[in-house]
Amino acid sequence: MNLSHRITHLTGTGSDGWELFYRARAMAAQGEPVTELTIGEHDIGTDPAILTAMDAAARAGHTGYAMVPGVDALRDAVAARVAARTGVPTTRENVLITPGGQSALFAAHHATCDEGDRALFIDPYYATYPGTIRGVGAVPVPVAAHAGDAFQPRAEDIRAQAQGARSLLINTPNNPTGVIYGRDTLEGIAGLCHDHDLWLISDEVYDTQVWEGEHLSPRALTGMADRTLVVGSMSKSHAMTGSRCGWIVGPQDAIDHLITLATHTTYGVPGYIQEAALFALNAGPELEERVAAPFRRRRALAREIMSQQNLVGLVPAQGAMYCMLDIRATGQSGIGFAEALLDAQGIAVMPGESFGAAAAGHVRVALTVDDDRLGDALERLCNTARSMALTARQTG
Repeated sequence: MNLSHRITHLTGTGSDGWELFYRARAMAAQGEPVTELTIGEHDIGTDPAILTAMDAAARAGHTGYAMVPGVDALRDAVAARVAARTGVPTTRENVLITPGGQSALFAAHHATCDEGDRALFIDPYYATYPGTIRGVGAVPVPVAAHAGDAFQPRAEDIRAQAQGARSLLINTPNNPTGVIYGRDTLEGIAGLCHDHDLWLISDEVYDTQVWEGEHLSPRALTGMADRTLVVGSMSKSHAMTGSRCGWIVGPQDAIDHLITLATHTTYGVPGYIQEAALFALNAGPELEERVAAPFRRRRALAREIMSQQNLVGLVPAQGAMYCMLDIRATGQSGIGFAEALLDAQGIAVMPGESFGAAAAGHVRVALTVDDDRLGDALERLCNTARSMALTARQTG
């Protein structure tokens, strides 16, 4: 029996970009020492108070079917949070609670794209973006943001691909680059969305991890609230990655239809998880800052270490829990460098090519181990880069 073309071609004709991660995990499972700097998984874990709230909610009986759109109190809390941060009036009717940000991305593209529609997204991108678009039957169209522009996308490059497209997916603060899209960038994107009647899907799951400048939600720009779907999540802001609780914020009509989609797919999020998410949001910005603090500190550590050499370039990370390193001076691709680093040093980083062609010749380092281990790994990474560059010169 044949499976559907849609499911067998989620990754197109290539890979899903996760091979090195799987190899590193297999090495660790076999007892080999591996410093894993691959995925955005907090090393501090979910705050014990949130887990206590989750346990209490489950024991109180919140283990049955919950309201598919999300419990009213959580929808209200998300709406209030969004309104306070953006200045855009937002109510529960603008909010759908989803099983994590990935589910929200999938649903948002279902809402905006029909079979065969062109769906734009910025390259570099989070590795699941093209497959998410293919999964709803749309055609993924990458638009490169270049290293020479500090990975800020150019409106004219997006405009060149916009004719006939239905949606544009952006991510700021950005994974993998750590770049925050500035007001000029976002106003240019808003203008072309109006001109070409595009839906804008804005992935803002790193909005609490801002180290320089400010995060601006494009939904707050003039005329954008009616054509923007914002994806949010408890995963990064509250170290609740395994709890799978996120949301979509958008126009009420779109949310109404997305609730219908959720009824026929996920059927909502468990009530005890929603109660824990509500507790976490009500804990206020102090908890969010405590979760973000290690990454702020480690970002500063990475900058200090990388400033002591001039071979490996550091993309100026303004937000998120990663740093992107330019290793093109070694003569290696991102894939080649990451594979060699894992073999020689037992350090696992993600090749830039896992995040698109625009990130080729780079690697992404997740700042997700303690400071001493991170500092040691970055120094060994730089030493490996120097050895590779020397070998390239001697053999070239």
